[in-house]
Amino acid sequence: MVSKKDSNQARLHRHARVRGKISGTAECPRLNVFRSLNHIYAQIIDDVKGVTLVAAASNEKDFGMAGGNKEAARKVGELIAKRALEKGIENVVFDRGGYIYHGRVAQLAEGAREGGLKF
Repeated sequence: MVSKKDSNQARLHRHARVRGKISGTAECPRLNVFRSLNHIYAQIIDDVKGVTLVAAASNEKDFGMAGGNKEAARKVGELIAKRALEKGIENVVFDRGGYIYHGRVAQLAEGAREGGLKF
């Protein structure tokens, strides 16, 4: 019998490997991405203190569009960049969460860059 590999388990393994190499500080926090089937979420995290500085998601009340597509991901990226700049955060390190840099994850990153974040 052939057993199918769990793709989320493989993603978590990739994510743990990447997290061993990158970490967010107060000067350069980590922009983390989580992607579900229906929504996309982004957080800017200071790993030294262990706190979330800024967050944005496609399931927020005033978001106004479906959250599982590329346009919504770009809008979440722009929204997190706007909120980060309001708090004085300009430089971040991008943590794609073990996902392939493609589709919604890439659109979120492009939206954040357009919004003014540098990474």
